[in-house]
Amino acid sequence: MLNPTALHLISFFKRSLATLMLPVLFGVGWAQAAPLPVRVGLDAEFGLDNSTSAQAVELGMRTAIGEINRAGGVLGGRPIELVTKDHRSIPARGIRNIEEFARMSDLVAVFGGRFSPVVIEELPTLKATKTLFMAPWSSADAIVDNGMRPNYVYRLSLRDSLAMPKLLETARQRGLRRVGLLMTNTSWGRSNLAAAEKFVEANKDVRIVQTAWYNWRDQTLVARFKTLRAAGAQVVVLVANDDEAAVLVREVAALPQAERLPILSHWGVTGGEFVRQAGPALNQVDFSVIQTFSFFNLDAKRRERILASLGAVSPVRRIEDIKGPVGVAHAYDLMHILARAIDRAGSTDRKAVRDALEKLGPYRGLIKTYAPPFTPARHEALGVQELLIARYRADGVLVPSGE
Repeated sequence: MLNPTALHLISFFKRSLATLMLPVLFGVGWAQAAPLPVRVGLDAEFGLDNSTSAQAVELGMRTAIGEINRAGGVLGGRPIELVTKDHRSIPARGIRNIEEFARMSDLVAVFGGRFSPVVIEELPTLKATKTLFMAPWSSADAIVDNGMRPNYVYRLSLRDSLAMPKLLETARQRGLRRVGLLMTNTSWGRSNLAAAEKFVEANKDVRIVQTAWYNWRDQTLVARFKTLRAAGAQVVVLVANDDEAAVLVREVAALPQAERLPILSHWGVTGGEFVRQAGPALNQVDFSVIQTFSFFNLDAKRRERILASLGAVSPVRRIEDIKGPVGVAHAYDLMHILARAIDRAGSTDRKAVRDALEKLGPYRGLIKTYAPPFTPARHEALGVQELLIARYRADGVLVPSGE
């Protein structure tokens, strides 16, 4: 038989064990369990050589997420968690990534990367899985004009039917009315050709003298450039990403100065190591690129505030440190807008968040005041008033040209 002291110890341990088991039985502890995160995906071209666009979008998202989480998160205290996947600019990988994202619990939306052809191939999967897709860079019109009812795609980025008129109007303002088009042989290039043809149809004083096409990873473009010049082009409007654009710039710089036509470029060039690849040749070519935003246009107080937030999640300390600035800015604003929609929806249900995106009030973002960002009839957050032309300084930094 146990003595009284032993019985007392057994009784004490039973009471202690019961106390320790209460949190397990009732799902709470002395310290409140951490709230479950709300997940947001990013499907982009992380593994593509020389590309910086996926990293720019990620930086913008992480900067906004840091601000949101420091302010208490969403849905009464749940933190936002970013999940990234690499499609390497290969559509099949992107489709697989969307399928995996769609199966994740508490994943509200997926952000995309730079390449319109990848997103366009993903559209049927987005529709089938009813996955909410946020486009902070890709610009092909068909990404939003996709025929979905309801439409699960929302864009805060450039649109080709806005980009091409701006580039052609800039040429006209410079007195360059005979235009040669140099286009990538993809859905992105074809989207821009359609926009260019629509512009010249309404503006008879601007003429497309010829359109030349190239393929991804072509190692030379100078023959196509010379063909456009021989057709009478005074300016070349280029639709290209960084690799091919750098090839073209090096080849044009090697021509006699009198044969170096000015180049007005779409913004795919800003999503990679274009400046490094072009090298000193960039300073020998008249090269301009369309943008929707420049950190250089911020007032001092807002610039200081965003640099502090960027610095909290990255080595960025100056505007000059930011690669792919439009990707950073677009993703930053779009993430904040999505967080507001999650709170308005009151849940992580994708349909509820989708509907909430169309019912938000005005929001003062980094790029502009959105009033509102989206409506049931408009899934484009940016417009013609945001467009600007930029040039590369001698140090390779992209700055507004004032056009």
